[in-house]
Amino acid sequence: MIFGIDYGSKLAGTTSIAFKQNGAICIRACEKKKDADVFILNCAKELRPKTVYIDAPLSLPSVYGGNGTDYFYRKCDTEVQAMSPMFLGGLTARAMRLKSQLVSTLNIDVFECYPKAYVVKFSELLALYNIKNVASLPSFLETFKLRHLSTSVECKTWHQMDSLIAYKIGLNHQSGQAEIKGDPSEGQIIY
Repeated sequence: MIFGIDYGSKLAGTTSIAFKQNGAICIRACEKKKDADVFILNCAKELRPKTVYIDAPLSLPSVYGGNGTDYFYRKCDTEVQAMSPMFLGGLTARAMRLKSQLVSTLNIDVFECYPKAYVVKFSELLALYNIKNVASLPSFLETFKLRHLSTSVECKTWHQMDSLIAYKIGLNHQSGQAEIKGDPSEGQIIY
């Protein structure tokens, strides 16, 4: 089993997990005012995924390890035009800690992914990808399911949709079809 996770603010209720169970794709969403990290850890303990694909930075620019010159971006961030892990600050620190917990306590492989970079590769998806407008979600979901997932699943928010895209990225990575950017010694983004 793999998890695709859209990782949000700790108590905002925006974190969601997509996974396949009993032949169906399921999405679980963290409730508002509940700890997103505890939610993910509890789901992982219950469902025991082998691998997690999370939409969050899992490392810092190499300058903080004594190499490089860029204090804001990793190579993978510039290659896919992602936000700086430094700008995301606390979310990056939480994601790095969560990865450490998943690896050390549950022996789960954890990879960083970027749903937006996946969407950008497909003009039919990019044209419909408008995370500020929930009304555009049904059209995007239908196009995504038809051409990229071929299964039934419902998403009520763009956060849930991004977890589903993260799940698809995970499937592609598992089958050797995902793209990977960045320097392995600094951090990579899969999409």
